[in-house]
Order: sequence, then C-alpha cells, then structure tokens
Amino acid sequence: MLLLDGSILNTSLPAMARALGVRPLALSAAVTVYLLAAAAVLPLASWLGERFGLRRLFALAIALFTVSSLLCGLAQDAQQLVIARALQGFGGGLMMPVGRTLAMQRARKEDLIGIQALLTWPALFAPVLGPPLGGFITTYASWRWNFLLNIPLGAVAIFLILRWVPREELRPPRPLDVRGAVGAALGLTLLLGGLEATAHAVGEHVAVAPALVTIAAGFVALYATVWHLGRAEHPVVSLAPLAHHTFRVATVTGGTFASMTLQATPFLLPLLFQLALGRSAVDAGAMLLPYFLGNLGMKSVSTPILLRLGFRRVLVLMGFANAVAIAAFAFTGPQTPWLVLVLLLVAAGCVRSMLLTAVNTLMFADVTLPERGAASALSTISMQVAAAMGVAVGAILLALAQAANGHPHLELPDFRVAFLVMGAICALATVSFWRLPHDAGAEMTRATAGRAG
Repeated sequence: MLLLDGSILNTSLPAMARALGVRPLALSAAVTVYLLAAAAVLPLASWLGERFGLRRLFALAIALFTVSSLLCGLAQDAQQLVIARALQGFGGGLMMPVGRTLAMQRARKEDLIGIQALLTWPALFAPVLGPPLGGFITTYASWRWNFLLNIPLGAVAIFLILRWVPREELRPPRPLDVRGAVGAALGLTLLLGGLEATAHAVGEHVAVAPALVTIAAGFVALYATVWHLGRAEHPVVSLAPLAHHTFRVATVTGGTFASMTLQATPFLLPLLFQLALGRSAVDAGAMLLPYFLGNLGMKSVSTPILLRLGFRRVLVLMGFANAVAIAAFAFTGPQTPWLVLVLLLVAAGCVRSMLLTAVNTLMFADVTLPERGAASALSTISMQVAAAMGVAVGAILLALAQAANGHPHLELPDFRVAFLVMGAICALATVSFWRLPHDAGAEMTRATAGRAG
C-alpha cells in the first residue's frame, strides 16, 4: 500500500490536474510534499517506537495514512490535496521503518533471509505495477480511487496488526535528541527535495542550479548530523549498525548505488517504449509485464540460491548481470524482435529481483538484536535516497544526452546514453561487493540451512 502509493500517481497527474482546474506542473507539489514529509519524520521512527510501542505506533501510522488517503480522495482543490498528501507522508514515513522493525525484532537468525525476501516484494513490484495500475484506474474509474483503495486495505491492516502482533513491554524512552532529529530531518528533506527538484527542473528545461544547491545543503546538514550522532549520548538514530562492514556495503556504498540503478530502470523503460519506440501509454504499461514476471518468478528460488552460493558470490554475479541487463536496453530499437525484447525484460526482472533481495538481506546479516531498530531506520533512509536518486539521475542523464545530441525531443540515442551510464554505475557499485569477505553473512546462511536441513 505504501510503496504503490509512491508510484501510482505519476500517470494520473494530468487527469487530476484537469479535474482540479490547475496545470499538471502545479500538482507536482502533491508528489514532492509527500516525499519531504516522509523524510522529515523518518529519523524519529526509532524514538517514537520506544515512546509509544512499535505495535501501537505502526497501527497509528497506518491509521494516519488511511485517513489522509480518504482526504486526498475527497480533495476539491489542489491546496487540499497537497495538505492531505503531507499528512499521508507523515504516516508513510513511519510505516516503513516501524513495520520492518516489527517483522524482525523477535526473528531468529535462520528466519531473516525469508523475512527479507518477503519484505522486498513491494519494493520490486510497486515501481513496475504502479504506473499502469494508476493509468487503468484513472481511465476506467476515477483518479480519486488511487487514494480511496487504501481505505479498505488500511482497515484490514490495522485489524490484523491489533489481532496478531503481540503487545510489547514498554521501557522508559531515551531523552529526545532534538539536535539530531532536526538535523537529520533537515538534511533528508533538503537532499530528497533537491533530487526531486532536479528531476523536475531537467524535465521542464528550467534552471537546475537551485536544486543542486539544495542537494549540496542537504549533504552538509547530513554530514554535520552524522558527526553529532556519533558523539551524542542518546542519538535519535544510533549509528551502531554502521560498525558492521556488511551493513555499510549494503546501505552506504555498493548497495545504495546498485539500488539506484535498479530503481531508475522502471522509470526509464516506459519512457523508452513511448518516446523512442513509438508505443502508446497502454502498450508501454503492458510491455512492463514481462519485467514484472521476471521479478516474480525469481522470488521462489532467491533463498535457495543465497544458501547455496553465499552473499558475496550472489552479489557479485547479480551485480554484473544487472549491469549487463541495464546496458542491453541501450541496444534495443524499433527493429528489435518482439521475442528478443520480452526475453530481455524477463531476464532483467530476474536479476533485479535477486540482487535487491540479496542487498536487503545483507543489511541485517551481522546486525545484533538490539541494533535492529536503528538498522531498520538507516536502511529505510538508504532505500528512500536510492529511489530518489534513481529518478533524478535518470532524468539528468536523458537531459544531458538530449542537449549533447542536439535533439529537440528525447530520441533513441538519448536513451542509449542513459542506459549505458546506468549499467556502468551498477558495475562500479559491484566492486564493493567484490571486496566483501568470502564468508560475509555466513552465520545467517548457516543458520537458515541448518533449519532447512
């Protein structure tokens, strides 16, 4: 529900703008404000979980997300929609890290691979299913149902949480680290907002300098906050998980940049199909189905492959396989046989699924039980940054290629540049996987294999 909401609106913005009597560009604020509100509240997730309890906070976050979805569906003008989306962002920003912590807080080592495989599903499917689903709902029902569908889903989710998630014993919460909370919220808001603004500036052919300055300010604020968190007695987000090499690789270096390229691919492919291959919006959505099937088909074998080959080997093999698959789209064109394109999409979906599952599981390979709450918050921040970077960097590459080629509109050579560069970035990110020790995550795979045996 959460991740689908982030991608389902993109194809619906023109219809929403017509219904509310504004320009489509004016409604881009509905996308941006959601991202910024979620970023602002993310650093507080661990502290709020200690203060109110994870079970209660998760239910409250879903309730806020559900009620604000109703307000979005009932909005009568753009201002009401933007305010409701901000409330939705606050709920969404808490749902992801708190939900991940709940799923893992009592998990045994041998269960973590299977849990992470399940938690990766929405991240795999939402960017692929969101745009065609949003277009279908908007065309055959109403754009309001993109939001109203969350109401029954949210109600069922709250019921299941209250019914099945056990109550936890509340402990006295740590003092609130105001400086750390404000610094992290400010840094993330500036960074993600700047990335979002860069993508819009490039797409609208306006000055990109203000967005780049915003990104730089976000980095400065985050650097200062990390310095503070490393020295604070009660940091709002503990940096203890970063002491583990596997966690750093998965969230700071290779994992973030590899995930960025994997998140950029579902953004670039529909544009390639429509603008370079001449397909309609409906056809472009349908052409993503083989990509989705590749993601889906790989899920049943991802855990056995990890157990057999180990993290390092899987990450290296799948990292380079994704680099090749992404770059291969640069060599497609109107003359590419349909069967070849379908096979490429299926293969790209398979290796994307395997790599994301391995990266997301590696995050928790060596994290101790007391560190899992902080690890969930930090890994969620990494995922949000990777997703925003994927869209922004993809848009920037297209714009730079278009300007260098002198094309008035995006054409096939521009997409070739974008896919080749993204493939190269994925290959470079794989180098950090290569540097992992051969037994990285071995304790988790041994525990899982022992239980299976």
